[in-house]
Amino acid sequence: MSGLHLLSHPLRHPRWWALGFLGLCLGHALSVLLPIPWFSLLPIAGLWLGLAAKLGWGAPRHARYRRVWPWSLLPLALWWLYLYLSDGFGSVDLGAVFFHLQAGISEHGGAGRITAAVLYTLAAALSLVAFTWLIRTDKRWRLVEKVLMLALVAGNPLLFGLGQRGAAIVVEEDGAWLDRRYQEPLLQGRPASPPNLLLIYLESIERTYADRERFGDAYADLAHLGERGTVFEGVRQIDNTGWTMAGMIASQCGVPLMPAGLLHDRQFEPLEAVVPGIDCLGDLLSKEGYRLTYLGGASTSFAGKGLFYEGHGFDLVLGREELVPRMTDPDYLNSWGLYDDTLFDVAVEEIADLETEPGPWGLVVLTLGGHAPNGYPSRRCRERQGEFDGVDILYSVECTAWLTRDFLERLEARGLLENTLVMIASDHLTMRVSAWDQLILGERANTVMLLGPGVGATPVTREASTLDLYPTLLEAMGFDLPQHRAGLGVSLLAPTLNLVERHGAEEINRRLTQERALQQRLWEGLAPQPESAPETPQEQVTETPRDQPETEVEPL
Repeated sequence: MSGLHLLSHPLRHPRWWALGFLGLCLGHALSVLLPIPWFSLLPIAGLWLGLAAKLGWGAPRHARYRRVWPWSLLPLALWWLYLYLSDGFGSVDLGAVFFHLQAGISEHGGAGRITAAVLYTLAAALSLVAFTWLIRTDKRWRLVEKVLMLALVAGNPLLFGLGQRGAAIVVEEDGAWLDRRYQEPLLQGRPASPPNLLLIYLESIERTYADRERFGDAYADLAHLGERGTVFEGVRQIDNTGWTMAGMIASQCGVPLMPAGLLHDRQFEPLEAVVPGIDCLGDLLSKEGYRLTYLGGASTSFAGKGLFYEGHGFDLVLGREELVPRMTDPDYLNSWGLYDDTLFDVAVEEIADLETEPGPWGLVVLTLGGHAPNGYPSRRCRERQGEFDGVDILYSVECTAWLTRDFLERLEARGLLENTLVMIASDHLTMRVSAWDQLILGERANTVMLLGPGVGATPVTREASTLDLYPTLLEAMGFDLPQHRAGLGVSLLAPTLNLVERHGAEEINRRLTQERALQQRLWEGLAPQPESAPETPQEQVTETPRDQPETEVEPL
């Protein structure tokens, strides 16, 4: 009994509870930030406790308890916020954070992230209590705590990103580098028989999954579709294009989504419109007589999707609220909205209706099945693939890939794809999922493929970004563009070098932190205007004089 008493006595001391919990927190943080498995937190916590025992942390020889408040409490809390975002999304995009605060997040389907937020908040609070106890108990920690506070502030990527963007406002930098490269989208030539357009966004299903050695047959059905058309390899993700609305705006408007008024007065005001200052795909096609429809399984009020499509030429914008009444089983929903099998069924009937009327049509479809962290595999897939374990993202990727192939085959069987160009694209690279460690082993790329009349079955391997999909799509439809350009994008069907090929993704990302003129262009009428506007409009040039050769068509 005495041995058990001696063994249990340390566990009753607050020192070991506090130090043990801090060790677990440190282990969790490293497992989130580094490519190490989650269970690494246990040996990391063990090493921390061993060091604490050796150095006597929390039990100095001349202990003197002082009721002080640590300087590091706020920096530690901000690190917990960063860990929460990084754990849920893989990488933290400040643009996404600000945009969603402005555009609205009330109709989200991420119930799991709410649970995670509660757990993170609880863990953060307990860690702050434990750290406060350590500071008050151990003088050595009090002596180094201010240095630790500075390190926590300087090392937090969230604060570094805010500081970087804020510095761009006051530092004399070229804040119009991207804006000078913006090309107003102009249709200089038109096809004799304009094709219909079917644009399918596959939520988070990037081309990286095509690697069979790492991901097996998860992407096989999409690879089969790609054999019939043009597959674009090397379409990277630059900053401000890495979430659903940003990905759709990049590929339909040729610009990164820079939030309205970042660090300005409109930072947290609800949006009245989404990128109203530029013409996007819907604006151009509606003027050409296209009847345009958007279909998505989630709510159109989330992240401004409805505002964007309604404000850019679409006649019909349908999301969860509008589509549920059409369902034979309105209870067959996931936390976001419609499963992909239901959405594709609706899309088939929508296309059949569009085909009954004269003139070209355009339909944009956004799936949900591949949404991080685990996906939402449909009932039809469960019947085909067997039981879903609730975690494996590859199961969900395979499901949506098969449903997409089946969807197109059904349309072809009914003769609904005649004179129709199909683009299949991931809206963005996936965020943190069960296959994350495998995904980040190498360079990643978005899914992009074209199918339809006149599209060759030839892969195109080029370094590019989703900004280039806008002019690529227009030229594939038969429209002529000045210098093969629209927005910041360059058609991947033309020999002109694009921004990524000329400057590299890192340089574009660096410029995005300094850009102000392009932001004002996107949100013209909404974003704060300069106090003194120039008397004459700024001349729009393709490049600065030293970069002028970029306007020439060059061989690849």
